[in-house]
Amino acid sequence: MKQATELKQPAYRVGKWLPTDQKTLENWISTVITLAKKGKRRFHPVIIEFKELIENDAEIYMLFHMMFNQVPHKAPYDKTPTGKPQIRNYEELLIVLNYILTTAPEFNDTGLVGFPINAILDWPMGTIGGFAAFINPKVNAQLKRILNEWAKFLKSKESRYILNKSPRGWMNPKALEKWQPDLYVCNPDEEYGGFHSWDDFFTRQFKKGARPVADPGNQNIIVNACESAPYNIERNVKAESNFWVKGQPYSLRHIFNNHDNLDLFVGGTVYQAFLSAMNYHRWHSPVDGTIEDVKIIDGTYYSEILSQGFLNPHGPDPSAPNNSQGYLSEVATRALVFIRAKNPKIGLMCFVSIGMSEVSSNEVTVRPGEKVEKGQQLGMFHYGGSSHCLIFRPETKLEFDLHGQEPSLHSENIPINSKIATVL
Repeated sequence: MKQATELKQPAYRVGKWLPTDQKTLENWISTVITLAKKGKRRFHPVIIEFKELIENDAEIYMLFHMMFNQVPHKAPYDKTPTGKPQIRNYEELLIVLNYILTTAPEFNDTGLVGFPINAILDWPMGTIGGFAAFINPKVNAQLKRILNEWAKFLKSKESRYILNKSPRGWMNPKALEKWQPDLYVCNPDEEYGGFHSWDDFFTRQFKKGARPVADPGNQNIIVNACESAPYNIERNVKAESNFWVKGQPYSLRHIFNNHDNLDLFVGGTVYQAFLSAMNYHRWHSPVDGTIEDVKIIDGTYYSEILSQGFLNPHGPDPSAPNNSQGYLSEVATRALVFIRAKNPKIGLMCFVSIGMSEVSSNEVTVRPGEKVEKGQQLGMFHYGGSSHCLIFRPETKLEFDLHGQEPSLHSENIPINSKIATVL
């Protein structure tokens, strides 16, 4: 690994879920640790369950010790800029998780801690121990229970406390400039902006006409399914690939979790894009058609590919798991929505929502047999996310229009319902 002084913080963090400034992130973590310990709250039952799982399962107990011990004890991983230590054991982790269960994400004009649990696990998930721990089915099942409890709080009126005009509230002038309330159904002058909960704010809806559908009558035009930035296009996708290697090739068998439609898509095309923390988090149909099947697949929440962790000679991804998005399409919690397009040149296609960290709740709002039009809602991410794929059969020949940019981690958002491809 390069020396710590060479580990330069990127000028961006993909999707802006975490601060661009590492010092902001480290100071935030230090503050949360202090508040969590000071509060001395009684452990929530799901945190007690997690503690018992770690301590009573020999493998998990070992991995949770390994992941913290394998984080280097040198800058920038050892301490915050104020000299306070990072979380160094699972006992501290449990205290902080217990604290987060009754807090809502804050706005910060010098950075954004949109993934509080992810921020805490940023370095541990990049270790060999962390990789093994966060692909463990028992660990992920318990994390799902914890995140579901947090989701209950975020859907409650108690979570509205942060929807205010304070420096860390989401209704202050700097925050409003970021998320552009003029585009959404809301009223920033009302108490809590007119939202019923944090989740209501996060899943806010566009005003009518804010995102018109491109060429609604043209069946050869495919529109953007999410307000998202293009990450990758891969053609001639294989049924099975070693998706855990550095290049992160798509492996259809694992994305589809052995769905019966798998063989129809071998040799086809995958388009993947990622969502921003500040933007719209609902999904829309990219085509006119009929919903053929819907599947929710449980998976990982904090898994990062090894090549982007501490095995990377340039250092671990400081925005983990953002650089692991291809890999996450195979292992993360996700939803499959198969759509039989009205255009026979498209035929059957699949929309895949991919949860990345935190709640990662993939709510599908359509059912098999339901007819949908381009631009009609398919579902949404509840706090967390967010990446998605559009997967096409090999018979579907496409020319992509990514609005003058190449797919990458540096790309910019393309508005939802905008044209992204033409069927040839």
